[in-house]
Amino acid sequence: MQDKVISSDRLLSRAEVEVNFGLSRRFLEVSAVRGDGPPMVKIGRSVRYRVADLRAWIEARRVNSTSEEVAK
Repeated sequence: MQDKVISSDRLLSRAEVEVNFGLSRRFLEVSAVRGDGPPMVKIGRSVRYRVADLRAWIEARRVNSTSEEVAK
């Protein structure tokens, strides 16, 4: 199966983030309230996530062991 390449500037809904990045909608909702999730764009009442921001947020959380702290 071939991986689908998504443009870095594309805005994704929470459902699309769940499908493409494996982050659940519930996690995104809770982390948005706490302020510790990926950066988001608010357009009216809609919340969208830029692909480049998601990739950077995920990359910033890479660790080599479970005992490592994630930089915030």
